Amino acid sequence: MGVIKKKTGTRGTEGGMKYVCDKCSADITSTVRIRCAHPACHEYDLCVPCFSNGESSHNHNPQTHQYSVIEQHSIPIYTKDWGADEELLLLEGAESYGLGSWADIADHIGGYRTKDEVRDHYITTYIESSKFPLPELASPHDRGLLEDVSREEFQARKKRRIEKRKESAKAAPPATPKKKPTASVPSCHEIQGYMPGRMEFETEFANEAEEAVQHMQFDPGEGINPRTGEVEPEMELKLTVMDIYNSRLTARTERKKVMFEHNLLEYRKNAALDKKRTKEERDLLSKAKPFARMMCHGDFDEFCKGLVDELNLRQAIQQLQEWRQQGIGDLRSGEKYEAEKSARAQKANQPAGSFDRLASARQNKATPPIETPSAAAALTAPELPIRLQQHSGIFGLHTPRASPSRGLLTNGTSTANGTLTPQSDKARQLLQPLSNVAPLTLARETVADLHLLTKDEQQLCSIVRLHPKPYLVLKEQLLREAIRHGGQLKKKTAREICKIDVNKCSRIYDFFVYSGWVGKA
Repeated sequence: MGVIKKKTGTRGTEGGMKYVCDKCSADITSTVRIRCAHPACHEYDLCVPCFSNGESSHNHNPQTHQYSVIEQHSIPIYTKDWGADEELLLLEGAESYGLGSWADIADHIGGYRTKDEVRDHYITTYIESSKFPLPELASPHDRGLLEDVSREEFQARKKRRIEKRKESAKAAPPATPKKKPTASVPSCHEIQGYMPGRMEFETEFANEAEEAVQHMQFDPGEGINPRTGEVEPEMELKLTVMDIYNSRLTARTERKKVMFEHNLLEYRKNAALDKKRTKEERDLLSKAKPFARMMCHGDFDEFCKGLVDELNLRQAIQQLQEWRQQGIGDLRSGEKYEAEKSARAQKANQPAGSFDRLASARQNKATPPIETPSAAAALTAPELPIRLQQHSGIFGLHTPRASPSRGLLTNGTSTANGTLTPQSDKARQLLQPLSNVAPLTLARETVADLHLLTKDEQQLCSIVRLHPKPYLVLKEQLLREAIRHGGQLKKKTAREICKIDVNKCSRIYDFFVYSGWVGKA
């Protein structure tokens, strides 16, 4: 099969080829036309009035050139709904555009014929014919269809069909514009250099791996010594190079698998998700990307979600510690502090006035970027105590009901907002050093978790020579036991729980009692 070239022609509103008179430019598509048969005139057509008047143009000479009369063969010959003119256009379109180009063939036929209709007619009439490649009614003596359907009736049916399909085309909703086809070229994807049709990149991992094997040849029987039957050194070298090449291909495939499995080629979607995260979250998730090679997509998403949750918790804890150092005792005050802090930062970045001495210093400072609100802010919101009350029992602890005489059992405070409990003289005497026990020096720089204790607790730990972490463990166990017994705790029970020196345990127990955390049983 040679090269198939499409014929160029002017198509009418109803599709198909449109013929015009080469002299007067009249539309002679649906009427009889005169075509010049001389080789010098290629597809030269005249209408009947111009031909009868002897009109001519270009190289046409009506006195010497032969001609042929072409009329509309709008009569059925093979089927009742297809005319002879449409059959000729079908074969002409198949020859011009090639079988399979049914849309182009349907446009060549015209008459609002669809590509499916043209394909089905060709297969039924020609391919499935018992006289293949000829139709069933290919004999010129078979004129049964002409007797059943007259020319006038067939043309009326054709006209009604065209009018009906024309009205349907006008009433049809506008077609959606065709999208740009995804071709296998680097410029048709949102990731530059990726070819989706071939699922390859313009520059692959180990892109020069093929250069080592491109000129390598393996001939049958080559590489084995016929005398000893051993593999020759040259063949061993070739096999080693092939092993290296295969290992590079395996590494290339593994990297592609990670990209496809984790949807890394959806650049716009991933970029939109990154914009919703804070800078700290983006940096953390960027550091976690190497773990994607050893996890599936679902596990990696859960892993990243856990990392973000941990980051938000750490930020919330850090913020609460800052509030504590500033003497802030409740979440409402903390919210007010953060608002005033932001206002001071914005005021420092405002344009300087004409009498501002520090104008030049502030203008040299870069404006801090606007960050997305962190999820840690939800953990320090003013309604946090309400949420904790609604979800009582979180972290395995239940809030005890306090009696009016004893008050709330809090962490060294009279309220949940961190106000220190007023101490009596007896409580101050409890913080005196023990006999024959040297106090332990506790420094914030060298002792972990010291900032979690109040000043009195720090002094108590120094007296009984306990580090903050074991002290907090003992404190939790003692308070749990007291909560189980309605806030009451025996000194004997405290000694069994602590399992430390009796004097140290007694000092801790007395401190808890006089601080109002537990009651004597």
